[in-house]
This record gives sequence, C-alpha cells and structure tokens, in this order.
Amino acid sequence: MLRREFVASLAALAAAPSFAAEGEEPGLQTTGQGVPFRPEDVVELARERSLSPYREPPRVPEAWTDISYEDYVSIWFDVRNALWEEQEDTPLRLDVFAPGLYFPNPVDIAVVENGVAEPLAFDLAVFDKTDKFPDLPIEPSLGYSGLRLRAELEKRGIYTEFAVFQGASYFRAIGTGNIYGTSARGLAIDTAEPQGEEFPEFSAFWLEKPAPGVETFVLHALLDSPSCAGAYRFEITPGTPLTMDVTARVFPRRDCDNIGIAPLTSMFQYDQTNRHRFPDFRPAVHDADGLLMVNGAGETIWRPLANPTTLQVSAFVDSNPKGFGLMQRARTFGDFADLQAHYHRRPGVWIEPLGDWGSGTVTLVEIPTPSEIFDNIVCYWRPEGGLATGSDTTFSYRLTWGADTAYGQGLPVHNTMIGAAFENNGTIVAIDFAPGPDLPEDLDQIERIIEASAGEVSAGVLQRNPETGGPRLAFKFHEGDASLIEFRAQLRLNGAPLSEVWLYRWTA
Repeated sequence: MLRREFVASLAALAAAPSFAAEGEEPGLQTTGQGVPFRPEDVVELARERSLSPYREPPRVPEAWTDISYEDYVSIWFDVRNALWEEQEDTPLRLDVFAPGLYFPNPVDIAVVENGVAEPLAFDLAVFDKTDKFPDLPIEPSLGYSGLRLRAELEKRGIYTEFAVFQGASYFRAIGTGNIYGTSARGLAIDTAEPQGEEFPEFSAFWLEKPAPGVETFVLHALLDSPSCAGAYRFEITPGTPLTMDVTARVFPRRDCDNIGIAPLTSMFQYDQTNRHRFPDFRPAVHDADGLLMVNGAGETIWRPLANPTTLQVSAFVDSNPKGFGLMQRARTFGDFADLQAHYHRRPGVWIEPLGDWGSGTVTLVEIPTPSEIFDNIVCYWRPEGGLATGSDTTFSYRLTWGADTAYGQGLPVHNTMIGAAFENNGTIVAIDFAPGPDLPEDLDQIERIIEASAGEVSAGVLQRNPETGGPRLAFKFHEGDASLIEFRAQLRLNGAPLSEVWLYRWTA
C-alpha cells in the first residue's frame, strides 16, 4: 500500500462511526477493521487537512447536549469494562467518557498493535448510570468524548488514573498522589483577542498497546481547527512526578499571529495578595499561585498570579527559554483549609523546551473571576512573528506534573502577602523566600533590590522568618496617581543572585 493510501485509509477509519455488535461480551472492544499504521501517517493526515478548508466536526444528537449537569454526572464508565482489563501482562488500562453536555463532538479512538490500528466500537453498555439518566436516542453520530489512562502506580493490582484527554484539545495529568488541577492544551489561538478565542480540537487518537513491563505509554492525536491542523505525539511516563514528552507538528491554514505553544490553563481566585476581596472562610483558593520562568539567559523569575478586576495580559520577551510553568507552591492543608477541594494536592506543571524555540514571549493572561469554578489563567509560548500559512513547524517539549515547584536557581519565593499599612498609610508587600544553604547567618550581608515603575517605594526590611527559616523582604509603597505599578525585587549576595527575581503587577 502506498503512503498516500495509508493516510486515506487512516482518515476513512477515523471518520467511520462504529458500534459494538449485539451479543458481544461487555467491555471496550475494537471493530476488527484495522489498517496499517505508522506515526508519520498522522503527520501526513494533518498536512493534508491543512490544505483543505476546515470542516465542522460531527456532533452528537441535540438531545444529548441538552441534558443538565446532574444528568451528565449520572452516567460514568464502569472500570470493569476497561480495555485490556483481562490482560494482566498489559500494564495499561483505557477508559472512555460519555458524550453530551459540554462535549458535543465525539472523538475517534483507535488502538495500535503490531503496526495495525483498529478503532474502538461505541457501546453504551460500557457505562453505568443511575435511574435519573434520561432516555436518549442511540444514533450513528454517537461516539466517546474522550479517554482516561490508568496504571499500577502505588499498589499491585490497583490501576490508578494518571491522565485524561477530553474536551477540545484539553488534557490533564497528575503525579502519583496528586489530584487534578491545572490543565494543558494542544494549541491556543487568539487568546484574549477582542474577536474571541478559537479552540482547536483533538478529533482522533491512536493509543499504542504497550508491551509487558513498559513504563512509558505512547498516544498520537490529530488536531484540527479553522486556523490549524496538527499531529501530536505524547510519550507519557506516570510516577512521582509524571512526565510527558510532546512533539507537536503544526500546519496553519492562515497566518496565525497570536498562537500559543504548550498552553496551560488554571484557576486563581485569591490568596494573601487579594484576600480582602473575598468573604470566604478559606485562606486561599487556587490551582496555581505563580508563573515560574527560567529564561534563555538563565535568570529565574517568579510572578505571583493575580485575579484582576480587568483583563490583564503580560508578555515576557525571551529567546530560547529554558522552561516555564504554572506552579502550586502552597503545599499544606492549612494554606487552604479545604476538606473537599484539597488545593494543596494540585500539581504544578513545568514546560521544558526540547531544542531551540527561537525568539518570542512567555505570555500570561489573567482574567477576572468571581468564583473558583472558572479557569481564568492562561500561559503559553508565543513565537515571534507567529506561524505563517502553509508553514510546517515542529515544537518539542517535556511537561512535568508534580509537587516539585523549584526549578532554576536561587532561593524560591515561598509566599507573597499584600495589605494596607498601619492606619492605611500606604500598602505593605511581604515576600517570604525559602531557606537554602547559601543563605548567610548575618542577613545584613544581603543586598535588597526593589524597583517600581511608579509611586514611592521604601528601601525595605529584611528579617528571618522563624517558622520557615528563610528571609522575609517587606517594603511599603504609596501609589500616588498610578493605577498600575510593575514591581521587581531580588536578594543578592556578593553581587550575585541569591534569590529568584520576584515580579508583580499591582493594579488599583
């Protein structure tokens, strides 16, 4: 079979709806209709898609999207029906999600074994449900809305989930012992633009069946949208932490100026920087509390997140960044006092470019939110000049999901607190840095650098925090007529950086 025929058969396989035959044993089943598969065929399929006008994906029947949230959560996958459940020597289990509600577009899922891809058959019987789930039509347009992966992570014979791919190009993962928080996406297009954001979708997946003893699992995905098509390869290694090596091959249908590579999405409502705005019993509510960057020059930067009253976009110019990510540095139960959400167990997500990414900006978008139910934080790499129509660009990077949030060099910022000074005479900023072996006993040896784009700022006071053992830098400022101030602070010892660079955008 010629390569073009390979791609054509792969496309036909992805487009053909399939149902489980009556009388089959319960459990996820493939259709038995396989075609030869090579990873490069997904790349060729994405390239060919990009050369044709975008076609809207099929949708499930309207009755399925008209259901309520309570209806949707009353149907769930029965893990006894997982793919490979009866194969003890296969180190992976595949679950699926029902369509409907927020997930109107079914995705195609195929299993690759010995170089042959076979699609999963749609079977409503793999789900369990309560008597509250409505009686909905079963039509050929139905399909699964996403997939979940599980493996033996902590106990022999217990398969624990570690990654979910569901909804547009969103996916989430966790290190062992974490719970889901920050999400990643395949691509971000026109984020925060006045005309609205475009959300590309993963329309098809190919999961390679792992051999016995394998610890890294390979998933391929086809991305499509009005502006771009793309081929993605994920090499996922669960554990503490979980790592994903991602290769993204992007083919734009149009010139894409505001395009986001390796985008992350998270939630920040409040902490000790803006606690006064939210009458809640909990000290803080967020999935991540800061953007961490190690730029191409090797400088380590910590930017605490904010929940502004108006949309804020920050761009950090760089060339060949060493890494960036959204981190959750608040790690104790007392930081949140939340018995349900367990925000202290949410993972940080670190992005490490594999190879040179050239010039561009790490872009941070902060959207006002009144509630923790809305994701309002986005960050991504925006390549300089964007991506041109007809171009073929590959970005490779590693995602690390886990509790470790100290990358780069210097004492990490442990916490940031902001509030009114005594009798409202200005505003106090207190920055707690973590302890470290380079921290001198005599804090007077440390140089305090505090810069502000506007207003009046004090020289600052440096003291040791007896609870953490690290230094606390506190300073006061008067904003005057300024409605926005960009702050920069750092501790230095003998002329060299002792701490991360702390950046913050204060708004009135």
